[in-house]
Amino acid sequence: MRSTAGSDYPWQKRAEGGTRMSSPQPRRTLHIAVELDGAHTEAARTDPRILAEAVTGAERAGFTFATFDDAPVPPGGGFRIDATVRAAYAATRTVRIGLAPVSHVLTAEPFHLAAQLASLDHATHGRAAWLVGAADTAEALATVGRPRPEDHRREVADVVETIRRLWDSWEDDAVIADVATGRYLDPDKVHHVDFTGETFSVKGPLITPRPPQGSLVVLAAEDLAEVVRPDIVLVGGTDAEDLRLRARQAAGSGAPLVFGELEVLLVPGAPADRPANGRARYTGSAAGLAELLGELSADLDGVRLHPAVPAADLPLLGREVLPELHRLGLHAPPEPGVTLRSTLGLARPENRFAAASKGIA
Repeated sequence: MRSTAGSDYPWQKRAEGGTRMSSPQPRRTLHIAVELDGAHTEAARTDPRILAEAVTGAERAGFTFATFDDAPVPPGGGFRIDATVRAAYAATRTVRIGLAPVSHVLTAEPFHLAAQLASLDHATHGRAAWLVGAADTAEALATVGRPRPEDHRREVADVVETIRRLWDSWEDDAVIADVATGRYLDPDKVHHVDFTGETFSVKGPLITPRPPQGSLVVLAAEDLAEVVRPDIVLVGGTDAEDLRLRARQAAGSGAPLVFGELEVLLVPGAPADRPANGRARYTGSAAGLAELLGELSADLDGVRLHPAVPAADLPLLGREVLPELHRLGLHAPPEPGVTLRSTLGLARPENRFAAASKGIA
């Protein structure tokens, strides 16, 4: 990892000149993500200044990536900015942290969603991810005037597959920008995807060049892992032990990485801004959380933290928890100029159309 003289990143300051404490050697380095929706107040969903403060604070702390929650119908029926738009704004304020909005597949056009997410990856220079949402309540589907699909899991699978094909519809070297001949594209390297599912069809190609990462990092909850085939499967649990058990079970799902979902409440006596929503919750000191995360590293590739009181918990995570994990060799922050795939140790996928032209199965 690079060292930066005079850096204000707490994980660098705490690492300098420290004496490494002895601890059991974990199975793997732990990636730490954070959910930023609702950070500080509800205004973070509508006020760009508060959003910028939250995401730049998460980057200084050294989080691997931040997620931005969303729903077809905003909480309380109010207003908030779309999660992908918030992530795009955050891209202009950050250089190293990954950005992962939730986008729901049953209330969006696959073609438009593919273009929006590809554009986010271009805006971040390869730091984008996508947390697949599948809201299918009557209220959610009413926002686009459609009934509930007979087999919503099949449609989720179709949408995700179509989006991946659309990302591949431009080969990496499709743009030639030849001024002498006036040719911008090589037409032989831009492809129609010709996808037909049970509820929609898409011909393509996309209007946006292939994302810098080839394919964005795709995240999905464990109940969607089978149909989405994500890069990261997110598992919950009633407590830490249940979380570890479900992580071991999810390891056989085929997803390259398994992340645990963990609510954290680090301020004694503080009322939580939001319920645990079926996730395991840790309540206690920052030192105790760092110890717990070290134990979880034996079964998990990463953890997504959900601060119960964001305005209070986020600063403590940045000042005390992540620096301690870094000092113990359990976590390393992302480097600037490195794609999220590279940070996570995921290979950049080969373009399926380029592979087919080479005769690669």
